[in-house]
Amino acid sequence: MCPFTELDEVLLEETLLADGNKIVLFNDDVHSFDFVIEALMDVCGHELLQAEQCTVIVHYKGKCAVKNGTWEELEPMCTALLERGLTAEIQ
Repeated sequence: MCPFTELDEVLLEETLLADGNKIVLFNDDVHSFDFVIEALMDVCGHELLQAEQCTVIVHYKGKCAVKNGTWEELEPMCTALLERGLTAEIQ
């Protein structure tokens, strides 16, 4: 069972969508929770709790917006996630 409520997910999504462009991270059957959490902390600057929440949402919902900002800010982060073997895109 998911430890986060639907309200947690809605609040996280509203926060991330505020600036328009966003990095969307997609679920895969390859990487561990710990790997994804560490990547989000290293690449996107997430705190541990935020990285854990995004990872759980990705696992259960198939995708999650993990960072928002301008295209110029997001492009190197998205590239870094892709270089780690994760599936992500800027929308």
